[in-house]
Amino acid sequence: MTTPGLTKLALLAAPAAAVIAFPGIAHADSDSFQSPSGNIFCAMSVRDDGTGSVVCEGDGHYAVPKPADCHFAWGDRFSLDQGGEAVSHCHGDTIVPSYSSPGKNPNVPTLDYGRTRSAGSITCDSERTGMTCVDAGTGHYIHLSRESNDIG
Repeated sequence: MTTPGLTKLALLAAPAAAVIAFPGIAHADSDSFQSPSGNIFCAMSVRDDGTGSVVCEGDGHYAVPKPADCHFAWGDRFSLDQGGEAVSHCHGDTIVPSYSSPGKNPNVPTLDYGRTRSAGSITCDSERTGMTCVDAGTGHYIHLSRESNDIG
């Protein structure tokens, strides 16, 4: 007699769990994007106070010498917080979602050339020459391309 009751309870609980899970996944995808070539990945977010932030990772070279205390990767990951300066990161990991094949990750949305994506006052612009993200309030930026990476 307890089996039918448990089955009925499980059937009622399952749809509620599915409804809760799917919006979280969709929201996470909408904040991340890659360049059409697949060599640049960015994740944008808006904080509770409405300020934006972006972090991008790519293949290009960064002209600033690697700090002596950085024993990991340098010059391929940058971030820009609204109202702040752009910074390069010394890191031993990646923000790019794992994907077993080379090239574009089919699980990450593409920001086509000529398109933009914004979070707060930060706007990222995808162009054939690379990805540039600018804070309209400060003018600070990050620029990533195959040829070079730059911040200002």
